[in-house]
Amino acid sequence: MIIRRALTLAVILLLIGIPAGYLVVSAEQSRASGRDKAAESSSTGLRDAWPSQMKRRIFEVPIPRGSERVAYYETSNWRTSRLFVQFTTTPAGLDEFLGAIGADRAALQPGVPAISAKDAATVGWNFTPGERAWSGLVHPRAAPRPGQHIVVDETLVFAPRVYVVSATTP
Repeated sequence: MIIRRALTLAVILLLIGIPAGYLVVSAEQSRASGRDKAAESSSTGLRDAWPSQMKRRIFEVPIPRGSERVAYYETSNWRTSRLFVQFTTTPAGLDEFLGAIGADRAALQPGVPAISAKDAATVGWNFTPGERAWSGLVHPRAAPRPGQHIVVDETLVFAPRVYVVSATTP
């Protein structure tokens, strides 16, 4: 009789305890996700982090592996969504990035910052002509695919700094 009651109590605890534990873990993960999203949406400038894989796919910004000093900022309104990304890479990484979007170094126009002053001001970029070895590229695409405006700072040949504004219309 005592064994049967103990067994019944153990079964009841397991039937209630396991789902309750799962519920507590799930709730905490959901709260953490909400806090992360709230922090991201309230940011007003570049975040020193890699954009999520989903954002990189949607905006078609293939940041090469091994890139450093990666930062991004996303804006959205009813007309246009933009992803601003900056990163430092190697010459091979720059070739990989340009190849992944369907361009090459020959498409970069020296001295031409392809990002508008308005977009640059949104995240605090300054592409003053003659100050650095700027080159630019506008990579348009048919809607709904995003188009990219790219500026490369090749002042340090061994570590080019890439600035990208990828825009899409929903």
